[in-house]
Amino acid sequence: MAHPLQALRDAMAEYHIDAYLIPTADFHGSEYVGAHFACREYVSGFTGSAGTLLVFANWAGLWTDGRYFLQAEEELKGSEIRLMKQGQPGVPTIDAFLRASLQPGQTLGFDGRCVDARAGRRYHRLTRQLGAKLNHQVDLVGEIWAQRPPLSAQPAWLLEETYAGVSRREKLEQIRSALVAEGQDVLLLTTLEDIAWLLNLRGGDLPNTPVVLANLVLTREGCTLFANPAVFPGQVIDALEADGVVLRPYDGFYGHVGRLTPDQHVQLDTRRVSTSLLTAIPSEVPVTDRPNPTESRKAVKNPREIENTRQAHLADGIALTRFLYWLKTQAPHQAVTELSAAAKLEDLRREHPLYLQPSFDPILAAGDHSAIVHYSPTPASDRPIGTEGFLLADTGGHYYTGTTDCTRTYALGPLTQEQKTHYTAVLRGNLALSQVTFPAGCPGSSLDLAARQPLWELGLDFNHGTGHGVGHLLSVHEGPQRIHWQPTGPQTPLAPGMITSDEPGLYFDGAYGIRLENLLLCVEKASTPFGRFLGFETLTLTPFDLDAVCPEQLSCQERTWLNDYHARVYQAIAPHLPSQEAAWLQTATRPL
Repeated sequence: MAHPLQALRDAMAEYHIDAYLIPTADFHGSEYVGAHFACREYVSGFTGSAGTLLVFANWAGLWTDGRYFLQAEEELKGSEIRLMKQGQPGVPTIDAFLRASLQPGQTLGFDGRCVDARAGRRYHRLTRQLGAKLNHQVDLVGEIWAQRPPLSAQPAWLLEETYAGVSRREKLEQIRSALVAEGQDVLLLTTLEDIAWLLNLRGGDLPNTPVVLANLVLTREGCTLFANPAVFPGQVIDALEADGVVLRPYDGFYGHVGRLTPDQHVQLDTRRVSTSLLTAIPSEVPVTDRPNPTESRKAVKNPREIENTRQAHLADGIALTRFLYWLKTQAPHQAVTELSAAAKLEDLRREHPLYLQPSFDPILAAGDHSAIVHYSPTPASDRPIGTEGFLLADTGGHYYTGTTDCTRTYALGPLTQEQKTHYTAVLRGNLALSQVTFPAGCPGSSLDLAARQPLWELGLDFNHGTGHGVGHLLSVHEGPQRIHWQPTGPQTPLAPGMITSDEPGLYFDGAYGIRLENLLLCVEKASTPFGRFLGFETLTLTPFDLDAVCPEQLSCQERTWLNDYHARVYQAIAPHLPSQEAAWLQTATRPL
């Protein structure tokens, strides 16, 4: 049997396609894709959650970002696929590479169901300018993948209003009113998290993201949900129908869209819908391209969600603190590996009755593995954590009450002065960002300096964003807000009710990495004659490792920030711990 890369090239020749593009995507633009959509991984062998493979008859390249450079180098060894490090000097973008490589008369192909409409339009313009052709109607990986897993079909369930905070009926009325106010008749939603938020609907069709494979059509009069009816229990169907939501088969969506009429004004977001969907709309139907009205409303958590998420972080903080106690007092006397440490933390989280599942694959990285930004241990890579250096633990959980994401880097034994200096610089950045005050309307790019300045002072930096939005029992990575000094696309101002991560880091290839992450809730701070000012409430509740801190490198203000945070952690967590662990926590959160 031919290697998948060669089999793909054989299929390309059969369909007269000269360059074939395989993104990491499903039909909904999801970050984490199910097994059915692991096409890029199937052909390339690269398992990271972000990357695009471009294949020619005599060349193949994988584009990925700085989070995955080390992982991709390792996983692409022995293959002819070249690693293209996005954003690095001398590395062209995919568009630039195509512009230089695709010849007149040649054809660029991809599965248009898995490429967003905005990118599809860009590729159409590019091929036209080059005198080349575009074929977005063929799934070549589907042609060659004999044992391709089926579409996921996990049970759908409803999130009770006590957790969601706002009823499904109220949300539908809210979005319908926004649609009418914009003079639109039809809203097409394909983003799974937006659909799940709108309908208070959850499921299990994506890894670590409790959503249902579905598409939705909202009109001024009704709402149609296109999904697999077999995964919906009768009581869920009844509840949806009671609020005017009609369930139709998943594969009927494109046909329904194809029957839209010229008197219907359609709204969609070309960043979110697929190329195939956009082309399925009859050409005479008026289409308005603007952000989904669900996106900004989903990002701003309602009062019930905010109170619930505080409870989720308390539960998570208890588990994380007990894990740290175990790591410091018991693990040194056991044969602990990265995987067994991850299992221990998962067991501690599962002790809480409202815990559901991890919010992403856990990152437990010892030694030089900690320098791989998004490393996750596997049976093949698993190693003992030992009693020296760092253990980087980036983990999170989905609770009925909300979603968590926390990174701590722990000292497994004595550290060098340089290691402590690096840890302290990262800690200073984390604390500084959590303390900023800023005017309303300020985007995250304006705040990133606070987190990076302690590292920049040392001539150091990190090659990933500082902060991402977090969903409520949805995606752990949720827009539209983000914190990065190099913004891409429109910038979204931070607003009260948004939850955003604070995660500066530092990585030395082949040596060690450090990352410290808390989740921050944007809150009102003050209103003065100069305007409204906002700030952050830190949601995450678990200690930083004082064994890795150089106290003399902290300013008086930074010591106060750290001591105040640790006092708050102790006050919140200690009452929920056995007496021996509570006594240990008192030492672990001692004032500096």
